[in-house]
Amino acid sequence: MSMQLAEKVAEDIKQGRYEVGETLPSEVQMERMYGVGKATVRAAMAELKAMGLIEKHQGKGSIVISTGDTVPPVSVDRGIQRTTKSRWVLPELTETETPAVSRTSLDGAPAIYLGQQDQDAISVDRLVYDQETGTRMAHRVLIPLATAADAPSLAEQPDAPVSELYDRLTDAGLTLRFTDHVTARAPYPDERTALGLGDGGPLLITYRVTASAEDGRPLLCEELKVPAATCQLTFPATPTRATAKRPRQRSESA
Repeated sequence: MSMQLAEKVAEDIKQGRYEVGETLPSEVQMERMYGVGKATVRAAMAELKAMGLIEKHQGKGSIVISTGDTVPPVSVDRGIQRTTKSRWVLPELTETETPAVSRTSLDGAPAIYLGQQDQDAISVDRLVYDQETGTRMAHRVLIPLATAADAPSLAEQPDAPVSELYDRLTDAGLTLRFTDHVTARAPYPDERTALGLGDGGPLLITYRVTASAEDGRPLLCEELKVPAATCQLTFPATPTRATAKRPRQRSESA
């Protein structure tokens, strides 16, 4: 029922019944207007906030901040470039504090993408932000110890910029290829605290797997978490060669 109410109010906002900057009816008024209970109204308001359509202000109620057709204000560039000297160049975000380096055991999605469940890895965690809006994001690099064995310089300074990690892999004689896996989910309580998120609102999560182009062996996994309400991820698309299709063989008639 709360989702139906949220969809109804969202449609009213889109159609201009409630304009950006306008305050929605109070929860008590909503209960009377739609013949629902307090819990339903509060759940619907939480859904509208998660959609990025409203914000709650103490003493003012719920204010419309978007019609749902706008582009998120923060564009996170996930492009990768190489210089003429074969050095890697990546867009860098501003760090809020010194990266935290620790030893960890791989699990969850990174372990699946790296194909190394429960194996040891070096974890480098950063809290970064967009300078214009102050939007906070969580970035993690996971370096399996097997990869560090092939390129020992990775373990010497694992908290170096990611572009330098790519350089060290290249210097070790590896040709790199990259695959991004993007998903979304609701944030955990510690993530809401770290990123300064209010109630609700999903996270966009991208797992970038760096692999050996020769044999496809995964080498690194980068995990980036950004609030979906304010961020969009931008990926320059590079065409790849299509796999040649084999011609169909005609069946011989008897």
